[in-house]
Amino acid sequence: MTGPRFTPLVDSLPATVPFVGPETLERGRGRPFRARLGANESLFGPSPKAVAAMQAAVREVWKYGDAQNHELRLALAEAHGVAPDCIMVGEGIDGLLGYLVRLVVGPGDAVVTSEGAYPTFNYHVVGFGGALHKVPYRDDHEDPDALIGKAAELGAKLVYLSNPDNPMGTWLPAGRVQAMIEAVPEGTLMVLDEAYVEFAPDGTAPAIDPEDPRVIRFRTFSKIHGLAGARVGYAVASAPLIAAFEKVRNHFGMCRISQAGALASLADTAWLAEVKAQVAEGRAMIARIAEANGLTPLPSATNFVTVDCGADGDFARRVLAELALRDVFARMPGVAPLDRCIRIAAGPEDQLAVLAEELPKALAAARG
Repeated sequence: MTGPRFTPLVDSLPATVPFVGPETLERGRGRPFRARLGANESLFGPSPKAVAAMQAAVREVWKYGDAQNHELRLALAEAHGVAPDCIMVGEGIDGLLGYLVRLVVGPGDAVVTSEGAYPTFNYHVVGFGGALHKVPYRDDHEDPDALIGKAAELGAKLVYLSNPDNPMGTWLPAGRVQAMIEAVPEGTLMVLDEAYVEFAPDGTAPAIDPEDPRVIRFRTFSKIHGLAGARVGYAVASAPLIAAFEKVRNHFGMCRISQAGALASLADTAWLAEVKAQVAEGRAMIARIAEANGLTPLPSATNFVTVDCGADGDFARRVLAELALRDVFARMPGVAPLDRCIRIAAGPEDQLAVLAEELPKALAAARG
């Protein structure tokens, strides 16, 4: 009796998970974390209006969600000043990245990203047989010149940039990003991941030109909207590119409850402003905690702060492990020299008070 006959590509791949979730870690530990500061979620939660909308939608959850995401697409189009056929809604940025890679990347096709940048994008590229090529960060920022240069050298299908950046929290001004768009080589598509852009200073996001075929932008309801568990993301791009998603996407992949929550959250601008203010306070508190312990917080335009632990990756990993032993969940970049840092989400004062209490002990233990 034989099992399934996997494709040669799938047979060649290891079973990997880009991010090990805190629930998995808690099961292994046998107890929950006291401070959940590593999952890049909004610890301030969703809009009360979004919660009410989702609760109301539960009564109709026997229905599939609208396969066209019609109302949400209309609302997003109005918010961004584009036509609805320039918007695609999907199961978070992660799901949409998977569809995009499936659309344009075949076995052996070159894709360019930064060494240490978002690993789920890499996961999709490898999963469809693409060839990943990476350039280093420069001064804790992604390097547009190096990315474009490598894309031109290889004739890459895709070149990826996150702005603001995950995992470092740094950002590039709109003019620098627009210059990168203008320099995209013929035949290359720029993937601009703007998951954190609502937290960034004015002048971070370049103006959206929905007719520009060189770039596709991704945004999410997982961060400032506090709907990470609802899995709602969207893409903004030229109408022909958006139309191509209809060839491969899961048309009933969006939950009806999630659609209702996202639509209500988008309209609750007062709540979004409040969350942005709370995140800024949380970042300031993390910076104070870090500096009080002799560490260096990096400037951040996201909902987290990346903290330079002042040594190498081995030391930072020890710090992270010692925090976990003290019930604080945080994360860190995966490659040198970024891995000298740990990454801590902005959260309410009670969560960060746990960090303030435990970080000195974790540092002392890591130093031996």
